[in-house]
Amino acid sequence: MSNKNFTLSVLDQSPVRQGSTAAEALRDTIALAEATEKFGYKRFWVAEHHSLPGFAGTSPEIMVGQIAARTQTIRVGSGGVMLSHYSAFKVAEVFRMLDALYPGRIDLGIGRAPGSDPRTAAALSYPSQTKDINRFPEQIDDVIAYLHDSHDPAHPFASIQAGPTPTSTTPEVWLLGSGIDSAYMAAERGLPFSYAHFFGAGTENGPRIAEAYRKRFQPSQFLSEPLVNVAVHIVCAETAEEAKRLASSRNLVRLNIVRNRRRGVPSPEEALSYPYTPEERAYLEQFSRVNIDGTPDQVRAQLEAVADAYQTTDITVVTIVYDFAAKIRSYELVAEVCGGK
Repeated sequence: MSNKNFTLSVLDQSPVRQGSTAAEALRDTIALAEATEKFGYKRFWVAEHHSLPGFAGTSPEIMVGQIAARTQTIRVGSGGVMLSHYSAFKVAEVFRMLDALYPGRIDLGIGRAPGSDPRTAAALSYPSQTKDINRFPEQIDDVIAYLHDSHDPAHPFASIQAGPTPTSTTPEVWLLGSGIDSAYMAAERGLPFSYAHFFGAGTENGPRIAEAYRKRFQPSQFLSEPLVNVAVHIVCAETAEEAKRLASSRNLVRLNIVRNRRRGVPSPEEALSYPYTPEERAYLEQFSRVNIDGTPDQVRAQLEAVADAYQTTDITVVTIVYDFAAKIRSYELVAEVCGGK
């Protein structure tokens, strides 16, 4: 794959820098979308997290509208909507509305993970009961049917039509995940699948999950051939030393999350001076093996290895660093060396 260009996309979680605000993090996300559109990225997705002070993105549907209004060509979507919390009808209407405003540019990425802890998930449903996760496949089918006005006549809500109507285009639906179940659900419905390699857990199984998706894929009105996207943590800088310094902030963010410390992105100086225990160092060493940090040439080489493993050149870049200018520059360098404009 070394002679092929990559299809590059962005996933931004609106991380909040320590000493900054959530409002600034959200504005940074919009500015990042404007910049990466110029760099040649194809898609810009925003995440959904709840009750995590270090991440400001609680409502991807709102951010999608804001970003689409400030850009012209890049596709904009959710990475993803945590459908298990919500009404399939409401989600379909929200994304039909976005598509009516920005036709042909909206992606609806759907995730199964709660994006929160169990107590927060309960708060999202209260006063109703938390939704049964076993109904998730049914919810996917309902969203698709509402988007395409294609409910089976026997469906209890077949006569209900999601607005606004009529629409000339339809949001592109993706299934997101880090496990085999999401891959199978995408394959059986003929939908594109995005694998969360950046989660860092169980990624040794990622290529097998991608291959299982391909083997089970059923062509559909949405997609004639399987489409795998892989989301990867990347920090790129002019020198390997600088990339490692910048990535130290992301690594401490990861450690703080698993330690349930509710903090934002620390500066590299704080991250490098943090008194890591041997166990914490061992954990971060394992986590760092799935990340791609380095110079443009090093990033290119490592990304080619990921592409070979997953048999795809469709890559989503996730970058968490403290300095926003360094974040912009990282995306620019990746685009220059991996197939941007």
